[in-house]
Amino acid sequence: MSLKLGLLYAYRNPAWNRQPWPKVYREELELTCYAEDLGFDNVWMSEHHFVDDGYMSAPLTIAAAVAARTKTIRIGTYIILMPMHDPIRIAEQAATVDLISDGRFDLGLGLGYRPEEFTGVGLTPRDRGARMAEGSVLIHRLLNEKKVTHKGKYYEVNDIQVTPPPAQSPCPIWVGARVDAAIDRAAKHGFHLAGIGPREHSDKYYEALVKYGRDPKDHHVGQIVTCFVGPTTEKAWDRCAEGLHHMLSCYLNWAVESGDVAAEPNWSHESPIPSPAEMRRKQAADFFGEACIVGSPSEVYERLCEHHEKNPSTHLAIYMNYPGTEQGYTRESMELFASEIAPKLRKL
Repeated sequence: MSLKLGLLYAYRNPAWNRQPWPKVYREELELTCYAEDLGFDNVWMSEHHFVDDGYMSAPLTIAAAVAARTKTIRIGTYIILMPMHDPIRIAEQAATVDLISDGRFDLGLGLGYRPEEFTGVGLTPRDRGARMAEGSVLIHRLLNEKKVTHKGKYYEVNDIQVTPPPAQSPCPIWVGARVDAAIDRAAKHGFHLAGIGPREHSDKYYEALVKYGRDPKDHHVGQIVTCFVGPTTEKAWDRCAEGLHHMLSCYLNWAVESGDVAAEPNWSHESPIPSPAEMRRKQAADFFGEACIVGSPSEVYERLCEHHEKNPSTHLAIYMNYPGTEQGYTRESMELFASEIAPKLRKL
């Protein structure tokens, strides 16, 4: 199978370049659907809540809108913050998106880490791991079994059937996992791995698949990469620096405030994200321990080849649409990637 190339979206509207919200959503939907015209394999929706820049809070709603506007591209979530939601409602909405898309949906589930997101909906963050472990398996059953009865610590259902069922059987489920227990659980239940970070995660995942009698060839591993393409390296950094700085600064603040800095031990308020001017000068920035890949088509291709050799995967979820960045520049980045980089990457 050739490497699958997808784009990751969050529909953000920062205060320093605030636009009317209907305009933002109209343009973001157009940009998301344009990925199909350019030949990308996937579009992925992310989720966070209570963010000033409007970070996408209803990814399944957006996925349904994209499904109704497209014909061939696969649509997924990377990821839904599963512990914040009712598993039955996730299963019902996922089945609906899969039907609208005629079987093109991938459901990605994750843990979440920002305390204010959980307390904001009346939950305690310390329960999120146990909720994720129980809820993800329950969602899998609801999407793939006719009748489900379950009584656990957090969820209880009695003789429930999700109707109408999804178009796909089974409906693909991905999970974000960075610790050994979660990686092992993903392999045990046959979930695909929505990754970010070092190769050791995927290595452990493939080992666990074999342990549970599953063929690694039937399972996928995703990697998030931050990537922006311009006609030259200088123009690429000049165009995306403000938006990239905004994005990275948000993740830094969230990781430090939550205490979740295991993925990037160099992140701290004493070691801040470079300013846009510093990014332009140094032509460098990091995202969860991996270098942001910004440059001309040839440079981006070479660096993505290096990234793929270091962290092999079946799918790339490419974060290219940075908050506040001029839409025309993002569109050109997508076009350059699709025409000059994607054909060669798919041969890896």
